[in-house]
Amino acid sequence: MNWNGVFPALTTKFHQDGSLDFDTFFLNVDAQLAAGVDGIILGGTLGESSVLSTAEKQDLTRRTIEYVAGRVPVVLNIAEGSTREAVQRAQEAQEIGAAGLMLLPAMRYPTDHRETVAYFTAVAQSTPLPIMIYNNPVDYKTLVTLEMFDELLDTCPNIEAVKESTRDISNVTRMVTRYGDRLHILGGVDTLALEALLMGAHGWVAGLVCAFPAETVAIFRLAKAGRIEEARAIYRWFLPLLELDIHPKLVQYIKLAEQLAGIGTEYVRAPRLTLVGEERERITAIIEHGIATRPTLPTFATEPATAAVHAE
Repeated sequence: MNWNGVFPALTTKFHQDGSLDFDTFFLNVDAQLAAGVDGIILGGTLGESSVLSTAEKQDLTRRTIEYVAGRVPVVLNIAEGSTREAVQRAQEAQEIGAAGLMLLPAMRYPTDHRETVAYFTAVAQSTPLPIMIYNNPVDYKTLVTLEMFDELLDTCPNIEAVKESTRDISNVTRMVTRYGDRLHILGGVDTLALEALLMGAHGWVAGLVCAFPAETVAIFRLAKAGRIEEARAIYRWFLPLLELDIHPKLVQYIKLAEQLAGIGTEYVRAPRLTLVGEERERITAIIEHGIATRPTLPTFATEPATAAVHAE
């Protein structure tokens, strides 16, 4: 598993009646692949995991793997309330053919040190699939500390990466210093993505990439090529859009952006509702301004992340 590069946390597309919309979903997948993303993540927060049935997640994963046909790895997110369910989902993902897992701490109950390590260990030891730990104490209330990672990396060789969403950019440096290449670090907060890359992160689990894949990939490529001023210029244009990712309604905001960008629809499942009134007008204005002022991107934006990147 190559954890380097841009990994979109894709939204799940629905018809207006709430049924799965695979045509629009694969339209978006095509846009991601054309932009040069390095992997695809299904069933995360943006994927509205909490309102998908287990059967729907399995169907989505299976059909995505078939559609992508090995062009990039397909990673399934696991967010369960019990260790037993998480282990079962991991084993099912392996059977379906997922390339890896993104693993959240147990949902709804904020586990302590011993419980957190035991949970991750149980899931990791139930499957050979490579695992990326999702460390997001702001939204999910459980901080995966460096001391926890010490234990996990010592006993679970398939824990290979972390989605770093603590909002503490210094944590990237701490991890690079402590673990070197043993742990791949992927920035998980869109508004800190370039900062994370400049401090040594290997990749970016991105949200607004769902609507703006080429721009997201360009920032990553430029940053890794040392072309910082060019990356910074795109990032400054992008920031008002990236801030849509750090709001409780990030799903509605990003889906509206996908619709306005022509590669998605805004339909969500209840209890979420599509935007109305002043809020809709305000978010639409931000997105439309971003679309109208899109920057010119470098020609290498679709090259593989591992390729050498040169000036045009």
